[in-house]
Amino acid sequence: MRFGMMKDHRSTTGEVVAFDGSILYLPVKLKDVVVLKSLRRTDNQEIQIKIQMTKILPPSSDLCIPFYNVVLRRVMKIIGLKLVGRNHYDPESAVILGKHRLQVWPGYSTGIKRTDGGLYLCIDVSHKVLRNDSVLDVMNTLYQQSKEDFQDECTKELVGSIVITRYNNRTYRIDAIEWNKSPKDTFTLMDGTVTTFVDYYSKNYGITIKEMDQPLLLHRPKERSRQGGKVKTYILLVPELSFMTGIPEKMRKDFRAMKDLTMHINVSGEQHTHSIKQLLKNINTNPESLNELGGWGLEVGTEILMCVNKLLYHNTNMADLHHCFLSLTNPSQAEELVSTFKKVATPIGVQMVRPICVELRDDRTETYVKTIHSHLTSQPNLQLVVCIIFGNRDDLYSAIKKLCCVKNPIPSQAINVRTISQQQKLKSVAQKILLQMNSKLGGELWTVNVPLAHLTDSDPSAGPRFVFTSFSLTRWYSRVIFQTPNEELIHGFRVCLLAALQKYYEVNHNLPEKIVVYRDGVSDGQLKMVEQYEIPQLIKCFETFPSYEPKLVFIVVQKRINTTLYSWAANSFGTPPPGTVVDHTLTQKDWVDFYLMAHHIRQGCGLPTHYISLYNTANLTPDHLQRLTFKMCHLYWNWPGTIRVPAPCKYAHKLAFLSGQYLHSEPAIQLSDKLFFL
Repeated sequence: MRFGMMKDHRSTTGEVVAFDGSILYLPVKLKDVVVLKSLRRTDNQEIQIKIQMTKILPPSSDLCIPFYNVVLRRVMKIIGLKLVGRNHYDPESAVILGKHRLQVWPGYSTGIKRTDGGLYLCIDVSHKVLRNDSVLDVMNTLYQQSKEDFQDECTKELVGSIVITRYNNRTYRIDAIEWNKSPKDTFTLMDGTVTTFVDYYSKNYGITIKEMDQPLLLHRPKERSRQGGKVKTYILLVPELSFMTGIPEKMRKDFRAMKDLTMHINVSGEQHTHSIKQLLKNINTNPESLNELGGWGLEVGTEILMCVNKLLYHNTNMADLHHCFLSLTNPSQAEELVSTFKKVATPIGVQMVRPICVELRDDRTETYVKTIHSHLTSQPNLQLVVCIIFGNRDDLYSAIKKLCCVKNPIPSQAINVRTISQQQKLKSVAQKILLQMNSKLGGELWTVNVPLAHLTDSDPSAGPRFVFTSFSLTRWYSRVIFQTPNEELIHGFRVCLLAALQKYYEVNHNLPEKIVVYRDGVSDGQLKMVEQYEIPQLIKCFETFPSYEPKLVFIVVQKRINTTLYSWAANSFGTPPPGTVVDHTLTQKDWVDFYLMAHHIRQGCGLPTHYISLYNTANLTPDHLQRLTFKMCHLYWNWPGTIRVPAPCKYAHKLAFLSGQYLHSEPAIQLSDKLFFL
């Protein structure tokens, strides 16, 4: 509506206009204050529009970046792409997977940013997975499966899901289901008119709603600030017109179905660059888009940026398993697993004696919990609990983990019987499980040479915090703090950091001279806040220890970025090898930062991780930071290779998932020096 009213005044503003709904950008200067009047189309009420000049922006100003992105969104619309969320997609080129009742919309995530090399358009290929099933279809299926618990099952299945309404290509999160409402109910429009949902969709979109007794879906947008306080609003959606997005949980467990889907999503580097070049071509061959850009004196290049990178080079203590408790319901299969464990244990250096095997009379959750608790009470020397379970039983898994991680702290291993049912793969599977069990008991699978003495590394993101407590960086300490959404992160981190430093002192009899913090989950807009508030608060924690002033390095880890790296060899694009670093041209002017491609990519293209050094009193050079970070990506013991982020970040995410999804409380402090959550 605002866009339409502004369009009525092109005689005043001129034809070249960029408007995002609140800020108006013009290439010409108007009077300091301009007052215009328009008629609101919905009720013919006269609306006064006040345009007030706030700034004159030179092209080099960082404040121009939002303006450039407004122009870019307009260009994407001109060439036929639809805005869904923050990305643009092409529904006309959708790939239909009829067998799986899915469709994949190809598209792009785009953004303009200023780097050391100048002003760049950052493009990444994106895909939106949509389901052919409407929410009403899902409800009907659930009703056929469970009529008695229908409403409860709908709540479990749908609340928290993201849906798309195709009449306006907008996505919404389902926050609740309004069972007492239906499309026959009325609501009030902005002009005061009362209408039903049926009439509203018929009049505005030409859509006829067929099912009149369906409930409505409730979406709560984020609170908006207005004069007088925050305004709470909600949006009601019709299930028949709302379509599920994302990959169904059942499909995620189907290898063949996921293979069919990933064929269209994980494209090669060559296909990836072809899609990007096609977008650039569409922009530069469309007269209307060229006219839009030209009106502002802008143009978009036709080639992908080529720059020189550098490549970092790639570069044990095992636990003894003497007291292990194994609970099972299939004794023959368990016996075969134990036998295989013993065969693979010796070659990899694990000393293992025969575990205590207990056969359960049934697979009920209570049976598992009572049996485990009984043996933990009667045999306090047990080192590990291993449970063989049938199927994907979240309730059973959660009960076992709550018992072993909170009430009776002991490392535990849950094994799905399907994992060990294939005889030809049993030896390989048993070895992987044994290595995971070894890690949970404090064993060290491998290490890397880190030439920085007395170094402590931590990740303060997402609740759990991790630090190393050994010079070889292979011993770990973790803590979990539950916080409310609006609570300051630093409050919980202070508790964790002090506990970690005390643990480090217990193990090494001194405090670390250098501390490296990898801070995950920070966007560009939050960097100043982290620099000006979090880091000083962190430094203040050190005052707890008399005369203690360690050197501190604070590195922000950004995974959700649009930058994509490719290798160029033999006149074709490919995926860069692990250890690829770009620390110029694409980097930012105000920070010491770099892009690191630490992991190996089998499918798709090279998506690096962006690292920004916000604070560095250890005088580590950019080269030191890059090599240290790359080595940290080698220390995740659940994967025999490098990963995309430093190991402390990955461990923190694993622990956060376990604590939030299954434990719903802080794990016992007795497990804090073990990787019990792997």
